[in-house]
Amino acid sequence: MHLTTPLLTLGLALIDLASGQNLSVAQAANLEHYWSYGRSAPYYPTPQASGRGEWSTAYAKAKAFVGQMTDFEKNNITYGQASTTGCSGVSGTVPRLGFPGLCLADSGNGVRGTDGVNGYPAGLHAGASWNQDLAYDRALYMGEEFKNKGVSVALGPVVGPLGKLARGGRNWEGFSNDPYLSGKLVYESVLGLEKNVMSCVKHFIGNEQETNRIPPALIRGAQNQSLSTNIDPKTEHELYVWPFQDAIRAGAASVMCSYSKFNNSYGCQNSYNMNGVLKGELGFQGFVVSDWGAQRTGIASANSGLDMAMPGSTYWQNGNLSQAVSNGTVDQSRLDDMATRIIATWYRLEELNSPAFENPGFGLPASLLEPHTLVDARNPDSADTILQIAVEGHVLVKNVNNTLPLNKPKFLSLFGYDGVASTRNTPTTGTKWGFGLDNTHVYPNGTFWTDAFLFSTFLSSQPAGTTGPGVALNGTMITGGGSGATTPAYIDAPYDAFQRQAYQDRTLLAWNFADFNVTVDRASDHCIVFINAQSSEGWDRPELADADSDSLVEIVASQCSSTIVVLHHAGVRLVDRWIENPNITAVIYGHLPGQDSGRALVEIMYGTQSPSGRLPYTVAKRDADYGNLLAPVWPVGVDYYTQDNFTEGVYIDYKHFIAQNITPRYEFGYGLTYTTFSYASLGVSRSYANTQYLAPNSTFAEGGLTSLWETIATVTFDVTNTGSVAAAEVAQLYVGIPGGPQKVLRGFGKKLLQPGETGSFSFQLNRRDLSEWTSQGWALQKGTYKLYVGKSVLDICLTSELTI
Repeated sequence: MHLTTPLLTLGLALIDLASGQNLSVAQAANLEHYWSYGRSAPYYPTPQASGRGEWSTAYAKAKAFVGQMTDFEKNNITYGQASTTGCSGVSGTVPRLGFPGLCLADSGNGVRGTDGVNGYPAGLHAGASWNQDLAYDRALYMGEEFKNKGVSVALGPVVGPLGKLARGGRNWEGFSNDPYLSGKLVYESVLGLEKNVMSCVKHFIGNEQETNRIPPALIRGAQNQSLSTNIDPKTEHELYVWPFQDAIRAGAASVMCSYSKFNNSYGCQNSYNMNGVLKGELGFQGFVVSDWGAQRTGIASANSGLDMAMPGSTYWQNGNLSQAVSNGTVDQSRLDDMATRIIATWYRLEELNSPAFENPGFGLPASLLEPHTLVDARNPDSADTILQIAVEGHVLVKNVNNTLPLNKPKFLSLFGYDGVASTRNTPTTGTKWGFGLDNTHVYPNGTFWTDAFLFSTFLSSQPAGTTGPGVALNGTMITGGGSGATTPAYIDAPYDAFQRQAYQDRTLLAWNFADFNVTVDRASDHCIVFINAQSSEGWDRPELADADSDSLVEIVASQCSSTIVVLHHAGVRLVDRWIENPNITAVIYGHLPGQDSGRALVEIMYGTQSPSGRLPYTVAKRDADYGNLLAPVWPVGVDYYTQDNFTEGVYIDYKHFIAQNITPRYEFGYGLTYTTFSYASLGVSRSYANTQYLAPNSTFAEGGLTSLWETIATVTFDVTNTGSVAAAEVAQLYVGIPGGPQKVLRGFGKKLLQPGETGSFSFQLNRRDLSEWTSQGWALQKGTYKLYVGKSVLDICLTSELTI
């Protein structure tokens, strides 16, 4: 969440909510003492950054610069201050020495809330592409737009939430709830972004639900209602730290600590995670910044590893932190390290020839409604990447009798509120446009959703379980909502693209995007229904399928023998109410494709490209199949100290379904193409790497011990396109680690193969891939490791074993 001071003031003016809480001060203090102390292991002092690898030059300059600063000046750059630009936040400055500060701006899916930028496919859409090359290219062009706008630090990419909960409100911002897939894509994303701008990987760590994520900001006198995620070290490392480790290894410049507590210690003052895991174990060289308003203490947060507080700090402002150094409550070395980490990032901008080095935020006007000079940050070369990733994030899950691809149909009938663009794509005085929610004005029952109510829900100031609309009834979904939203240069909706295609093919089009109780012209060759599932920061999803949209699908299917359903959705969407209807002949999971939504969809549906997306999560047959992985934890009794105990351990998503012997509707990694593939010639070869139990104490670099990345074994196999259409196959490798889940993803690759062509795949398994986390660190067990190669986690074509 990134809200400016004027927005916060507006929210307080709009909403005056009574506390309604009856604990005495003494009772509240006792609860605070009971829950908040001694449950998260302490780790002090904060490891100082050394300027490893590509940081060396920037750190040498930063140390010299910081050596000239007074303690007050060092203090001044550690918290956000007033800005004359549209940056989400700006650091303090050092005018005496020429440091102009840093501009931090949303988001991990493109530059948010401004003009002259593209609306990229969302993180989840990139995850559904399973394409590492496209993940890099997407980030490269996004980073260039941030650079051209004068942004110092792009607030993304997102790998937390990982996506533990099917109804998690922000799952769409990340790539996948599998840590390996998420880690591979965030690695490429950080590399791509940091060719132009500094990245900020978020949210560290355990930020898996929006419900009770912060104490109620707008309820005066409210006590502590914030959530604690309680995670054991094994689960933390094997799931939630995993993609962060990949991001740090790629050279991430900053990391954002989260709102929620971790083992009852707030994320931005948790010494175990920031000092011990991030800066110690992972060797992180950049700075840790708080989520907006997530700093809860002054001295404790500084000593626990927080380097910058956004969007400001009542604790560190006006020299409070430098005074703490003077009186000995914060070490001089800690303040020096905070300043050095921040200044080093500034010098990295100089190495990138970024205009933000001298003039941060110059291309982001404070208000788009006031006269300003347009800075068009877009590179024309980005167009192919934006379209291609939009294409590859679509997942075809049903295609009866080759309904798709379409071939110059004579008559198509189009239905559903999601088929057309929102009637408005322009900045307004409210918050919906900037949060990507201008297509979401009403609840399914027709109740208008006001900006004031949006704001209070966003700030956890409504009762637990309060949500925004679970469906966007006012225009097609190209992004989810909140600080991760994109601001498109245009919106090419499905209807726009079908009109263009109809012009070429002389196809007759009929449509009804207004009604739910529709009638169908029975001469239609096919009927296409466009529906969606909305999600946003600030609340968790109310459901995984809304009844009105499902009814619309059934009404159309009752009148049309070839009904095609296209979903746009910010996470898992259930379809079992109608999926087995024989009149429903094709279904596409369209995710959040960005501004080229319609163009990408037609590319697939008319066969210009074969669909190649795969599900980056598991689709169940019913809500109950997710068990306690379905919905957020709500407070029990009084609204204090909500506890989410991660008792499922590492068994989330497909690991949960396999362990519980639950058959999903569509499994992780599933997706159809317009051809067929065969797998053959599986080979497994061992390397000469050290296979001792604990990782050798080798060179320490960003990401941790370099011995973790040594190749233990290589798995090779061939895939042949046995059909008649060129298509890309996503081959997947799963490993059964002794004592762990039956299968964990440990390799994937994507190749475009012509009919009859054979492609060779080679996946390297490194030490971390095959290890389990123990009290001693990553440990490589002796024993037999099962190997599974196939098209999805359940569609296994080849098997073998690896013995260590």
